[in-house]
Amino acid sequence: MVTIAHISDPHVGSPYFVPNLMNRVIVELNDLDPDIIVNTGDLTNEGYRQEYKGWCAYRDRIRAPMVTVTGNHDARNVGYLHFEELIGPRHWSTDARGVRIVGVDSSEPDINDGQIGRERYEWIKEQFSVPAELKVFALHHHLLPVPGTGRERSVVNDAGDLLEVLIESGVQLVLSGHKHVPYVWHLENVYIVNAGTCSSLRLRGYTKPCYNIVEVEGDEVRIFRKFPFGGRTALAHFSLSTGTQFYRELESLVQEPRPGVPLASE
Repeated sequence: MVTIAHISDPHVGSPYFVPNLMNRVIVELNDLDPDIIVNTGDLTNEGYRQEYKGWCAYRDRIRAPMVTVTGNHDARNVGYLHFEELIGPRHWSTDARGVRIVGVDSSEPDINDGQIGRERYEWIKEQFSVPAELKVFALHHHLLPVPGTGRERSVVNDAGDLLEVLIESGVQLVLSGHKHVPYVWHLENVYIVNAGTCSSLRLRGYTKPCYNIVEVEGDEVRIFRKFPFGGRTALAHFSLSTGTQFYRELESLVQEPRPGVPLASE
């Protein structure tokens, strides 16, 4: 089984950032020992160098390899320069035991809107042209509207064109963050998974700090929402070959109360 942890939006430097939550997430990630961690951005609150340094102090305590895309908060105040120096490239691809993961920076400096851009489409196709059991795309902004997140400006401006590129490239899983509301959409054979914030109390409605765990075993993929200090909730269980979701088994799993945060199956 391949295990992918998906964390997002720690927001180090924000008044809503809770060090105790981040410390707990680190303990849980080290206990989980995933094959790779995908971080979908907003490491910082204002993109300042000292905030990046603060995040790096937490990151360095995590044992599993981590890949990260830039969030809109990270790009503030020319923060993308610190990202490139302290975190890594803003566009990348990597492999983890048969899983191909491609990450792209969807941020625009000093604005909250995002886009990928036509100049990046061919590069994305090339990165996904290799054989892989599972193809995963990571970005910070939403690819589809998420209920309970307010105006739809959270969606990348070129979402339609990007979706076509991803579907043509055989992508089966998209990971994103941004508005701190966990949710799963199923579109054709693609599952689009949004993460909540792992360590901030800047929350909407009844949402709680959380992150996602993706388990890939044979032809099946299971996605869970994990609460720091708490249990986990089933979000999706589907077949890689058909994209079909196993609703019956999903509904039979024990789940925690989640007012205002529906599953994709509801």
